[in-house]
Amino acid sequence: MGPRTGRPLPDGRGDEAIEVMRRLADSPGGAEDWIVDTLCTLYADHGRARDGLVYLDTVKARRDGEEEWDFFRMRLRLMADCGLLDEAIEQARVHPEGDTSYAAWTISDLLAETSRTEEAVAVLEPHAPANCGSLEGHLIDLGRVKDAVALLQQRKSEPVAPVWTGTFSTEPPVLTPPSPSHTRRRGTRVNLR
Repeated sequence: MGPRTGRPLPDGRGDEAIEVMRRLADSPGGAEDWIVDTLCTLYADHGRARDGLVYLDTVKARRDGEEEWDFFRMRLRLMADCGLLDEAIEQARVHPEGDTSYAAWTISDLLAETSRTEEAVAVLEPHAPANCGSLEGHLIDLGRVKDAVALLQQRKSEPVAPVWTGTFSTEPPVLTPPSPSHTRRRGTRVNLR
């Protein structure tokens, strides 16, 4: 399967894609979150979630044992793919960013994907203002439509701030003609015929 596409890659192409992304991630400056996320997704899509965990361990070691949430979020999904969902949730709760709204969103998605929707709702409720969309969806999945509607009705509609707060000019823009050096390269002949 290709990353997030659900389409199978031709025979051998998955391993080739993993190798290309691994080389990119291992290159100087290459261990950016989107590159490592693509690599970990490829590992998971090809039944190699444990290899993804090993790679994340390598990245974590390179960063003096620190693992920011963007990388830890990848670890959670790989752990769930390895059948370690409960361990992943325990680790997420003690992560330095584990009590944030974006951590709650990730944890609730993992729980909901494994039919633990009530637990997903419990994780999201303390973070309701930031995660209303996910919470409403899970409430509907549980048949708690009235609760979801009530949550929707509680949202405050904030006026949209204008993008531009300055004044507008009625004067036409000043256009400066390009200098001759910008119109052609030096040393080239211009044929005017």
